[in-house]
This record gives sequence, C-alpha cells and structure tokens, in this order.
Amino acid sequence: MLKRILQEVKEFKAPSIITPFCMLLEVAMEMIVPYLMASIIDDGVYAGDMKHIIITGGWMLLAAFIGLIGGLLGGRFGAKASTGFARNLRESMFNKIQTYSFANIDKFSTSGLITRLTTDVTNVQNSYQVVLRMAMRAPSSMIVALCMAFYINARIASIYLIAVIFLSIVAVIILSRATKTFSQAFPKYDELNASVQENVSAIRVVKAYVREEEEISRFRKATANIYNIFVKAEKNVIISFPIMQFTVYACIILISWFGAKMIAVDELTTGQLMSLLTYCMNILMSLMMLSMVFVMISMSSASMKRIYEVLIEESDIVNPENPVTEVANGDISFKDVSFAYNAKDGGKPVLNEINLDIRSGETIGIMGGTGSSKTTLVSLISRLYDATEGAVMVGGLNVKDYDLDVLRSKVAVVLQKNELFSGTIYENLRWGDPNATDEQCRKACELACADEFINRFPDGYDTRIEQGGTNVSGGQKQRLCIARALLKEPKILILDDSTSAVDTATDAKIRKSFREEIPGVTKLIIAQRVASVMDADRIIVLDDGRISGIGTHDELLKNNAIYREVYESQTGGSKDFDEVG
Repeated sequence: MLKRILQEVKEFKAPSIITPFCMLLEVAMEMIVPYLMASIIDDGVYAGDMKHIIITGGWMLLAAFIGLIGGLLGGRFGAKASTGFARNLRESMFNKIQTYSFANIDKFSTSGLITRLTTDVTNVQNSYQVVLRMAMRAPSSMIVALCMAFYINARIASIYLIAVIFLSIVAVIILSRATKTFSQAFPKYDELNASVQENVSAIRVVKAYVREEEEISRFRKATANIYNIFVKAEKNVIISFPIMQFTVYACIILISWFGAKMIAVDELTTGQLMSLLTYCMNILMSLMMLSMVFVMISMSSASMKRIYEVLIEESDIVNPENPVTEVANGDISFKDVSFAYNAKDGGKPVLNEINLDIRSGETIGIMGGTGSSKTTLVSLISRLYDATEGAVMVGGLNVKDYDLDVLRSKVAVVLQKNELFSGTIYENLRWGDPNATDEQCRKACELACADEFINRFPDGYDTRIEQGGTNVSGGQKQRLCIARALLKEPKILILDDSTSAVDTATDAKIRKSFREEIPGVTKLIIAQRVASVMDADRIIVLDDGRISGIGTHDELLKNNAIYREVYESQTGGSKDFDEVG
C-alpha cells in the first residue's frame, strides 16, 4: 500500500530528499551551540578570557545562522513536496474515478469519494510533511544529543537513557490504542459529507417543507459522531503530554542534584552542567515531537488505506483488446439477458431472461411500475453496467466488442436525473459535441422544443446556467438535456423519463419532431405517462424485471392487464384519450 501511495511523489522527489538533509543541518547546528556555550562559560567567563568569548560567540552565531537557513529551507522544500504530493494524489484519484463504471461508483458512494479526495488527502499531505521534517529531525536530534551528553559525562547521561526507554514504552502503548480509534473516524466523514451534499443540493425542497430543524438535527448528529470519536482518540494521546512533562522535570531535578554534587568535587564544570540541561531538553522535546509524528501517521494510515482502495480499484467495464470503432446501425438485441447489482456478492437479479429485438429507427416505449428495472434495462445498452448473464447487441455486435467512447457517442442517454453545469447554454449544449456550430446547437434545441424558452431569455443562447441548472425550470432543464444528447448525432437515443416535467402538448411536439426529423434513429422512451408512448411503434411493459408484454398501444390494451390498468388509472377509462397523444 505505502509503495503505491508514494509513487505519486513523482516530480517532487528532489524536494522530498532535500528536506530531510536540511533538517539534519539544522540539528547539527543546534547540537553544536550548547557545546560552544559550555566552552564560553568554562574557558571564557571563569578564565576571564574575552578573546575566547568573542571568538566562540562568533562561532555560536554562525552555527545559529546556518541552523536557521537549514530550518527555513526544510520548511520551504517540505511544503513544496507535501502539497505537490497531495496534488498528484488528487489528480490520480480523480483520473481513476473517471474510468469507473456505475457499479464501481456505487461501491464507494459519491460522498465517500468526495471525502477521500478532500479530507483523506489532506491528512496524508500533513502527515507527509511532518514525516519529511520531524521524522528526520526528532530522532537525529535525540541521538546526537545523547551522544554529546555521554561525551560530556556518561554517569549523568544515563538518566536520559532511562527516561528515553520509559517514554518510548509509554508512547507505543498510548499510540497503539489511539490508532484504532482514529481509523473509525473517517467513515463518519462520509456520512457528514452525504448530509451536507443532500441538504445543499435539495435546499429548496428543505425550505418548501420547512424541514430546516430536522436537517440541522441530522447534521448535528453526524458532527457529534466525529467529535466523540476524536475526543476518545485525543484522550488517549493527551495522556502522553503530562507524562512527558513529568519526565522532563524529573530529569532536570536529578541532573541538577547530581550535577551540583559533582561540581562541588570538581568532577563536572558549570558550563558542562548547563550543556547537559540543554541536551536534556533537546532529547525529551525530540521524544515529544516523535510522539506527534506517530499521532499524525496513525491518523493518516486510515486515510492512506482509503486512498489506496480508490487507486487500485479497477473498472469492471473496460475496452476489449481490438475494439470495434464504428456502430453500423441502431439495431438492438437482448439475448437471455439477466442482471444483478453486486452479482459477485450474490445480489438478487433485477432483470431476468430478457429477450428482445429492436430494429434500427423504431420508436420503443418502455413502461412499468417503480422498481421494475426500466432504467437498468437501458443502462446495459451503453455499457453503464454490463449484463450478468446473456448478451446485449447493438448494430449486430456485442456491446462488449465496441470501443467504449465510440459506443457511448452513438448511444445518447438522457438520464432520469438531468444535470446541467455552470456556464452558458451554448457551453452546456456542446457537452454533446464540443465542435458543434451555433447553427447545430439551435437546430438541436428546435427538435427538443427548447428554442421556445431560450429565445425569451435576454441573452438567448449566451444565458448563463447556474450550477445544477437551478435558474431554469425542471421542464426547461429536461429539454436542454435532450438537445445536448441530439448533438451527438446518435444512432440510438434513450430518454429515461426525460419529459416527465414537460407539459403534454410540448411532449407531443417533441415526439412529432423526432418522427419527422430523425426517423433513422432508434428511440427508446421510458415514461410514466401513457400519452408519451402510445404512438410508439411498440411498447414494452416490464414487471419485476421481466417482460410482461410487447406490442402496440391497441394490442396491449387488449392483451396486457398491467398496461390496461395504467391506462385506465390515467384516463379514467376514457376512449377519447388517444386523441391527446
């Protein structure tokens, strides 16, 4: 896992290597200063040698300046390395997500992927910077300070050694407990992000139903879960600080006690005692820094695992070795097709033994109750999902034989949930074809009956759409999405309940323009309204993942109880309803 994560350092290897060396330089200079200070006291102040004080003081200033430069460079290169590392991680994760099928995205959830791209990467970034700087500085400072202390006086330095061993054991025990708790926190961030995402995207609904207090309560619960977990983890970590402080003060008292006795019998000088006290602080502060490094690593280890899962996840929908790069026509065939979500985990099939043949240019209506798998059926055509069993054919070939980009460019899908992006109407339309001319955009909008409202806008096609299309109505959004799909010049057009927010008169106009202007395109129309499909060449009725009936409007009225029931519920049994379509 760590090896794969560190591959994202890439072009930031140089600053990642330079940073620890800068920290070593800073440590070396810091360790020289106490030794020079002892020399000033013993050989300068007590001996009354001003020349020695000035020369040694100059060396101290030089050492301090070099250490300052090392620290500044270490901070600069460390920040560059860690932020660059985070940038590469986010780019690699985002690029990987773009290759995912719907099944892969379902596995992680949208809010989970957002958390991994933001909070988890930030944790790893902070940890990486701490490791580059503190993980090199703290142990080297502790080791050098111990060596210097033993060089000055081994008997007193043994106090440090005992303290280091004691604090190391305490740190391992505390941090091992904290790590388990930290790992529980990050899945809770997914819940928090899900709460925020749903609330912000549906804020109009929240206000319309006066549900602000309930949403606030839900958000408070999500934040409370994270708070409680981190408090529990920090309780474990925080214990280490009073223990370390107690150890520091105990060491200072013991060193002062034994040092004073040794000075009295000329076994130790005053300067050496001051140096030992300084090294004592260096050693124990280094231990405290190391404990913080371990805290950061324990926090980021869970994040690294979550990032690693995204990076190694392979899409279950990939291009074949020698993909077909042209879709011959809009013929569609389902041959003994069954499909189950999470089939590997024994998921229950939602489509069962579908056999279906659709000729190029046909208009096919698809009806069925909620949960009858209408959307799932059409999702298999453009390989948004792959059939669990059987084969889906387009243009006489298995969809798995096509290049994915080619297949999806010729199978235009207007999804049930319409999405528009911030930008002008022109910019949104050109998602269908980046090279589309203004005239082509206008023509597509005419077919989708979107030109009617666009021409009423002061800025026309240059009108800016807010993120999510919040400044246009549901019906306007649907018509823009249909126009966007038409710009792909598809051979198969799938409308997944894409005119549900459009009035019946406009719906009829759209279907009429499809018949007259794009007769050669195969059109699959999922609808809840009978009026939207009754003039189709054939209508497919789905029930619990199976085909209940296929035929024209009149045939199904005679032969299919489900269709007849829907028709009568919407018309009250009126025979004049046919005229509405």
